[in-house]
Amino acid sequence: MEDIVIPLGALFAIFVGLPWIVLHYITRWKTAATLTSGDEALLEELYQLARRLDERMDTVERIVAADNPEFRPGRISPDLESDNQKLRELDRLVAQQRGTSQ
Repeated sequence: MEDIVIPLGALFAIFVGLPWIVLHYITRWKTAATLTSGDEALLEELYQLARRLDERMDTVERIVAADNPEFRPGRISPDLESDNQKLRELDRLVAQQRGTSQ
């Protein structure tokens, strides 16, 4: 009887246990790689906050430049098309995401 228990246990471990473990971790890996709705909401909130802060920085720079003509902003210029290209792409992606989620 003992001669059959050990080989059956080994076969069970190889053909059932091992695939079960592998598939379990593949499923965990796939679910961890996606963004949850909470993650998307947090990213949207952070994006809006970054936009507001960027607008505030532009306002502060305009005020300082009006008071001091020698002031040169060290940030990216909002008037250059090359500087705004990535921001427009991000705006497009956010708008597209909103359209697909609604």
